[in-house]
Amino acid sequence: MKEIKINDNRIQKIIVTILSICLIIGIATWIVGKIIRNQVATTVVTTEASEDLVQNAQEVEWSLQEQENEPQENGSDISEAISENMKQALKEELQTKKVELEYETQYKNTTKLPKGMVKVLQQGQDGEQELIIRKQYEGDKLISDEQIDRKITKACINKIVEVGTSPYYDDYTIKKGDTVYSTPYTLALREKPKKNAQVLISIDKDSKLKVIKKEKSWFYLRYGSYYGWAEEDCITYISPNQTHYNNGKRKYTRQQLLAKLNENINVMQPSGLSLEQFKKILSNDKQDKRGVFKDNAKYFYYIEQQYGINGVFVAAIGIHESAWGTSKIARDKKNLFGYGAYDMSAYSSAYSYQGYAAGIDMIARVLVKNYLNPKGTSIYNGEIATGRYYYGKTIKSVNTKYATDKNWHKGVYRWMNYLYHRL
Repeated sequence: MKEIKINDNRIQKIIVTILSICLIIGIATWIVGKIIRNQVATTVVTTEASEDLVQNAQEVEWSLQEQENEPQENGSDISEAISENMKQALKEELQTKKVELEYETQYKNTTKLPKGMVKVLQQGQDGEQELIIRKQYEGDKLISDEQIDRKITKACINKIVEVGTSPYYDDYTIKKGDTVYSTPYTLALREKPKKNAQVLISIDKDSKLKVIKKEKSWFYLRYGSYYGWAEEDCITYISPNQTHYNNGKRKYTRQQLLAKLNENINVMQPSGLSLEQFKKILSNDKQDKRGVFKDNAKYFYYIEQQYGINGVFVAAIGIHESAWGTSKIARDKKNLFGYGAYDMSAYSSAYSYQGYAAGIDMIARVLVKNYLNPKGTSIYNGEIATGRYYYGKTIKSVNTKYATDKNWHKGVYRWMNYLYHRL
């Protein structure tokens, strides 16, 4: 029998190859298994997360549905809280303020009186009004102060005066024993020299009277068998049929008028300028672009005759406040002084007039009544001064309450000085 020989090296190689293949298969199997396990784990986590999101969304939807079905209590609470916070941040209050309603003055020309003489046809009487003021605050700070309404509770009676336009002047002073004539349509003779004193008798225009005595701005008169008091500007020594006058009006020179001018001038005394001099200082000025002061120069003279105030001072206030009549209030409302205006609502609250004359007349009366005379002083038309803002008779003393600008008096005096030097 033939003996077969086995090659040991070959067998070893075969065995190594088989083992290597097995190892590779094992490793490959392990890797594939790990990958599969990771994918399964990821799928599980993702699924769980998706389920959580779905559940949360459902819970949110259920919650919204419940809120829609429930009363909006939470929303209301939030709105109320916001409103309350806003109220605390911004407060508003309405105030009702009762003040006088000043009458206006109407002027009528007549050749029956000497040039520039002013006589009353109808006495004026103030009314009453209620102002509605709206104030707004941020905390304790006032941010808005506006007049939103005005209600007249008592109508005023406007004053009507005649202004002489004859070519003659007359400065005769009425004295005891003179025969005089009443100028108003109806004149009340009163028991005492007071505006609200008892009326003894009412007489018609041009009634003849006899002067018994004079006390300040009042005359004690005899009318037939009646005796009573009447205001100075309601009588005249000029007969209704008289057409010629004394032509004795004194005219001060430029030097005499300038000698009185200084920063402490008493503005509760007339300037002494004639009607022509008022027209001169307020005419042909390039700054008066709209001709407002030129056209109304005579009214500054008339207020001197009626109220005893310095008309140049009043004109200077008008120039200073209205920039020579060019301000919006002056243009639209014929108000040269900003009268009635509140700082925070100046335009809407300022008074309106039919013409500039009414505003000039009114501001003169307001100054005489409230700023330039102590309380209780007898003034125009038998009125009594309130002295509400009285601190003296100078421009600076008027500044104390008339204007918030502490240098207001300097600006007004500058214009007074300017006007006087145009004489």
